[in-house]
Amino acid sequence: MLFELWQNTLRRSADEVAWLDVASRVHLTFRDLDDRVKGRAPNARGTLIPASTRGGALEFVIQTLCAWRDAGVLIPYESQCPNLAELEGLPEGIAHVKLTSGSTGHSRFILFREEQLLADFQNIRSTMGFDAPHPNLGVISVAHSYGFSHLILPLLLMGKPLWHVANPLPESMRSAFARGQPLFLPAVPAMWRAWSLAGLLKNAPIHLAMSAGAPLHLELEAEVYNGCGLKIHNFYGASECGGIAYDRTLVPRSDASDVGTALDGVSLGLHADGCMVVRGANVGVSYWPIDPEDQALVDGCFTASDLVELGAEGVRLIGRQTDSINVAGRKVPPGEIESVLLSSPRVRHCVVFGVPSEDPSRVEDIVACVHGDENLVSADLTRLVSGCLRSWQIPRKWWLTQDLNPNERGKISRAQWKELFLLNADRC
Repeated sequence: MLFELWQNTLRRSADEVAWLDVASRVHLTFRDLDDRVKGRAPNARGTLIPASTRGGALEFVIQTLCAWRDAGVLIPYESQCPNLAELEGLPEGIAHVKLTSGSTGHSRFILFREEQLLADFQNIRSTMGFDAPHPNLGVISVAHSYGFSHLILPLLLMGKPLWHVANPLPESMRSAFARGQPLFLPAVPAMWRAWSLAGLLKNAPIHLAMSAGAPLHLELEAEVYNGCGLKIHNFYGASECGGIAYDRTLVPRSDASDVGTALDGVSLGLHADGCMVVRGANVGVSYWPIDPEDQALVDGCFTASDLVELGAEGVRLIGRQTDSINVAGRKVPPGEIESVLLSSPRVRHCVVFGVPSEDPSRVEDIVACVHGDENLVSADLTRLVSGCLRSWQIPRKWWLTQDLNPNERGKISRAQWKELFLLNADRC
């Protein structure tokens, strides 16, 4: 199915630019991509085909097309190649395997059929208006679920050109923006912050700005909008199903927990424990190995560990079930506290978690690790949250540190910072 759609793209756009390396200005047409695929020896049908970004994003594109051509099973990865022996005996019809860390921190395989990848792409295309004739600017990893759905599938299935930059550093971005072509730009919050600080976004030719992978700070969203007139749209998804929700609004959000409304083609509900349930043709088949006892991912239905509130205005993300803090029997979602903290322009990053309390009846104490401005003190933070949270939700311990920053994917590991706190509790 996917290779047939690629063939349709090729027939429509054979001599149009498909790929542009912004630094070297070298470009390839769709016919050029096809010629490179024809030059590769075929794989046996059903072969496991790991596709890495080590050889560059262009090589990843060619590997993807080869997997589609040969009815192979594509396994995108970024750094370490998975153990293919663990994937022996996959069910019939599996075309794509994603890797995710999962809530346990251990890698998990997620199985997809072609039609599920196509459904995710169609949901994104419909929701975000990808039919506008503007290129995608590729700064995120094409092997990750976010990059694959937003960069690779639009390129191959609808002919949306992909402009590639070697890195998201300001000089590389200036070269792309200098061409003056309106661009679709999917990125992560850390990139948007760096570009804003470098003064790159004012008058930048960005048709649509998207952010995913980590919470988008309200201060950053407002700063970019007020200073540049550019609205950054928050995108929320999961490897198990692709896109889930999207902020369609044209002005900055006022609530950090607001992750938008469900994508076209996606149905959202609530499990009895408050976790989000995603239904749609985009949802993967299952985890692998298949565990009949694990009902979190069943063909067409994914029950996330994210705790959410669903309303007429959209989805509010209030935490994760696995991260809930037990305060004297009350379950406290750390995301709700983080949302309040991030509403302050004095807080840049934060992470909240529970640690064992000295009072057994209390079970856990709430700890808030905060990267804020240099003059911020714990009393300021206590006053901030006291007006928005109930007494048992207010952190008992504050750890103010300038070292708290997102990783290269724009994420902050709650487990890692909890471990650091416990090792350094006497100094925090």
